[in-house]
Amino acid sequence: MFRTFRLDAVLVQAVIAGALSFAHLHDLAAAAGQDGWKAWAYPVSVDLLLVAAWRRMRTDSGNRDAWLWFAISLTASLGANVATAGLLDMQHVPDWLRILVAGWPALAFLGGTLLAHAPAPVPKAEPVQEEKPDVVPTQAVTVERTPEPAPELPPAEPEPQDTQPEPASSVPAVPVPPALLDHARKLAEAHRAQTGTPIDAATLRSRLGVPAALADSIAVQLA
Repeated sequence: MFRTFRLDAVLVQAVIAGALSFAHLHDLAAAAGQDGWKAWAYPVSVDLLLVAAWRRMRTDSGNRDAWLWFAISLTASLGANVATAGLLDMQHVPDWLRILVAGWPALAFLGGTLLAHAPAPVPKAEPVQEEKPDVVPTQAVTVERTPEPAPELPPAEPEPQDTQPEPASSVPAVPVPPALLDHARKLAEAHRAQTGTPIDAATLRSRLGVPAALADSIAVQLA
């Protein structure tokens, strides 16, 4: 598959700026006595140092050496652009500029070596996350409730000796707890619904597990 080549305004601008800077560096090096292929090598050296410093800054923004060499190479490029803009007599270059141009190769070699062999930034250690144990889903448990036992009955109080036993139709002598009476009433209703007859004292005694006297008292109250 062939990709369609599209011109980018930023790319075009970078090419134009690079070509102009390259030409200015060449002209300055030639004016400083570097003729032939040597004049063309100076712009390449400046641009390579600029790119190397920029790449080091991208990978390690806190590297001061990268910022320093980026500033040096950028100053050399801007200085050549300004010097060749008519501010410098290209026919009579000062001696200090000749010294700078002659000493640039050694300076560029030092900067490139330091940038190439700079220690790589130490990556930050990521916090170790503790692995949580797999949670096994609990199964639904069905709890079967057993019927609550009948409340414990208080001990029957002995009847006074001087009193005569009352007939079954009179008020019962044995006190019946309200909870037990309610429970007996529910049993009586269920018995009537099943048999159609009222529940008797013997059935109450067997169902409730109470003494005969207590069962008689309950039967009287339910009658």
